[in-house]
Amino acid sequence: MRAVVYRGREEVAVEEVPEPDCGPEQVKIKVAHNGICGTDLHEYYAGPIFVPTAEPHPLTGASAPVVLGHEFAGTVVETGSEVSGLRKGDRVAVEPVYRCDTCPACLDGHYNICRTIGFHGLSCDGGMAEYTVVPARMAHKLPASVSDELGALVEPMSVAYHAAGLGEVGPGSSAVVFGAGPIGIGVWFALRGLGVEKITVVEPSPVRRAALLALGADDVLDPADTDPVAHVRDRTGGRGADAAYDAAGVRAAVDTALDCVGHRKHLVSVAIYERPLETSLIKLVMSESGIRGSLCYTARDYAAVIDLMAAGHYDTTGWVEHIPLDKVVEEGFTALHAGLKMKVLVDPV
Repeated sequence: MRAVVYRGREEVAVEEVPEPDCGPEQVKIKVAHNGICGTDLHEYYAGPIFVPTAEPHPLTGASAPVVLGHEFAGTVVETGSEVSGLRKGDRVAVEPVYRCDTCPACLDGHYNICRTIGFHGLSCDGGMAEYTVVPARMAHKLPASVSDELGALVEPMSVAYHAAGLGEVGPGSSAVVFGAGPIGIGVWFALRGLGVEKITVVEPSPVRRAALLALGADDVLDPADTDPVAHVRDRTGGRGADAAYDAAGVRAAVDTALDCVGHRKHLVSVAIYERPLETSLIKLVMSESGIRGSLCYTARDYAAVIDLMAAGHYDTTGWVEHIPLDKVVEEGFTALHAGLKMKVLVDPV
């Protein structure tokens, strides 16, 4: 079968690889669509970061080269002998987290921050291929009302939904989101799903601002034209936002977000940082505010996102596009890195 194989920094190619076998506790999936994630871009241009190289991953036993792909949906074509609850023909979205189930975080139910966490498509062969196999517990059934396209977005939208919840907001709350890439858009969708109506999004890219406005956002700022801090303070009666979200991953966003958030409230960091950032911690001291990290999701987030999708809450118009497998570098990685596209789904067949 054909697959997108990662061998190292800027070493990605479509190759013929053996079709994977289905183990007793696994399901084999014919992949419909697989999204290129910001994490994949970081691996391609600055990695290896998550892909194991010197030693095999402790949970998967795999190391580079690996087939990329952790944002995907497809159809079950085979089930292992010990699998129940799933059958051939089921359409599924995959929650691609490998966890140990024995560390303190796992035992407390927070397996998304497992000490030895691994990811399908980074820590072992993934879904940017015609077929892939996953542990059955990773597969979440999709209702008929949720398309395969939306199914491939369950993973990034769950990243955003998990982060949105960490802001401890709900009906009557206000929020400010920095960055309107796929995760920033996902945070906006998630906040609306949680009942937050007063949402400000800060984004310098005119293409991204236009996409979000077309989806129905009513307060999207260009930070070059409008001071986000003054705007948010004015919009919230001087109190500041009840939660701020950094989906941009740059120092300017973090610094401005800390000035936007209200006293004793949180900035939730849901970006990937390739290098350390300087942060003025005195801002936290003077307002007793805080910074919370957000990593991945749990099955609860997946269930919530799928339910919202089934209710028609998410819209892919204007920001999601498809490419064939053999165009993954030039029309995928290169175009996304250049800011020419927002969200790309790779179609293996």
